[in-house]
Amino acid sequence: MMTAKQKEKRIAKKLLHKYRLVVLNEDTFEERFAIKLTRLNVFVIMSISTILLIAGTIFLIAFTSLKEYIPGYSSTALKQKATDLNYKTDSLEQVIKLNEQYYASIKRVLTGDVSTVEFNRDSIIDAAAIDASDIDLKPTKEDSLLREVVDKEDKYNVFESALSSSNVVLFPPVNGVISEPFDLKDKHYAVDVVVVKDTPVKATADGTVIFAEWTAETGYVIIIEHSNELISVYKHNASITKQQGDLVKAGEVVAMAGNTGELTTGPHLHFELWNRGYPVNPTNFIDFK
Repeated sequence: MMTAKQKEKRIAKKLLHKYRLVVLNEDTFEERFAIKLTRLNVFVIMSISTILLIAGTIFLIAFTSLKEYIPGYSSTALKQKATDLNYKTDSLEQVIKLNEQYYASIKRVLTGDVSTVEFNRDSIIDAAAIDASDIDLKPTKEDSLLREVVDKEDKYNVFESALSSSNVVLFPPVNGVISEPFDLKDKHYAVDVVVVKDTPVKATADGTVIFAEWTAETGYVIIIEHSNELISVYKHNASITKQQGDLVKAGEVVAMAGNTGELTTGPHLHFELWNRGYPVNPTNFIDFK
């Protein structure tokens, strides 16, 4: 039995055994070409040739126009033509539909399948003869009343409309001098009332506390939800005496005025009123003096 080493030596010997490839002239047996080869050389040459052939084929297909001759492959120009034809086809379909509608209308006219409309010839002539300058365009009483109702439905008058159908009394949260009034243009949707520090801040109406927390910009803030979709906001407090979810009565102390938060320059109460998501001027309903 041959050992593994002997088998390896035998295989290596076969691979490295030299052969001579000779090209002879058939008539004179003259040697025209000769080359020495081994089985390993032949294998290496064939492998390299195969790799080069595959690489060249891939290059020709990928980077030349030869790929357009491959079945199933569409060129860029062909795709562009197909897209243009698709657009033209769609346009032609639209034109055909319009023509069909036009021909159908003509067909109804020719066959007499047209509905008749009765009108007064004299009324049309009289209407055409009316001069626009002779028409009274002044609003009537009913129109003026309708305009007033529409004006009240404006977002800044919504609170007035809401209070007109109910009896709501607003209690002044504090008494003092207004240092900065309500201003829509500057987006100051509140009144700043100057007060002494630790002045009791009272609820403007009966309601439920929906927010009572500290904020970096406005210090201690308390927000109360009232009836008629009314919300009151109290900012820059030194402390708050109520928690979220507490029920409060009008005039009940909910906080102590102060000077907390980044957006403040002295002890005061920043008081806001909101109705249905829109700001309301508190001085229209509350006297802070």
